[in-house]
Amino acid sequence: MAQLITPAELDHLLRSAPVRVLDVRYRLDRPDGSAEHREGHVPGAVYVDMETELSHHGRPDEGRHPLPSQEALQAAARRWGIDDGDTVVVYDDDRALGASRAWWLLTRSGIADVRILDGGLGAWTAAGRPLESGPVTPAPGAVTLAPIAEPVLSIEEAAALAASGVLIDVRAAERYRGEVEPIDPIAGHIPGAVNLPTGAYMDGDRFRDAATLRALFASVGVGEGVSAAAYCGSGVTAAQAVFAAELAGLELGIYPGSWSQWSNTPGRPIATGPSSAEVTGRAQ
Repeated sequence: MAQLITPAELDHLLRSAPVRVLDVRYRLDRPDGSAEHREGHVPGAVYVDMETELSHHGRPDEGRHPLPSQEALQAAARRWGIDDGDTVVVYDDDRALGASRAWWLLTRSGIADVRILDGGLGAWTAAGRPLESGPVTPAPGAVTLAPIAEPVLSIEEAAALAASGVLIDVRAAERYRGEVEPIDPIAGHIPGAVNLPTGAYMDGDRFRDAATLRALFASVGVGEGVSAAAYCGSGVTAAQAVFAAELAGLELGIYPGSWSQWSNTPGRPIATGPSSAEVTGRAQ
């Protein structure tokens, strides 16, 4: 179950109970947030690298951020100092996009208590909470992670869900419509997918309330008992939609290959425009 924690609650937790805090600062235009981490972070927070620890890099047709192996993620989690039974709090400075990826990977790998700092680092500093600087190197942990405990959609399953259920594209509307594509080889979206961008789930840097989130998901056909999943550009930001769905009491799967895999796989149909079903081309 998705859990948020306020700055006041985290400050109390840091003073009263064992907790491991992870700084998952990552932006598309600035993927390495380690310098910002060293400049100032929540006391005790360990920097987590999106590119090398929360994903691996393979062929273009695997997408830009394929899921890490169980062994690699466990080794990273131990580097972060996590032990079995620990409470883990994750945060970033960009609408919980990086934090949600860490939350999804850790909860699906068997860590029961993982929370996202509501409002991220900005909320922490706005509340007058202290920062510390410099690198953080904790004593190695001994956590044991399990294989991811739910199916993740393959490219074939994503295509099928777009026809039989609800496949949500969480990219910006202009990328969904195929008007621009700053990163991937071809513009457009998976035929049959609907668009509900990352910003829709947020009020500034905070998640909207459960009732608002339920209404947003209902607007694209997602409700209780509906088979649904999300994808994005590279598989990172779709996790934010999964977290939002859980806040709303809904279940949402994830297609981690996302548009970066789809558009790099020759022969895959491409749709453009506001219509979710019109096929206008194919990936080369």
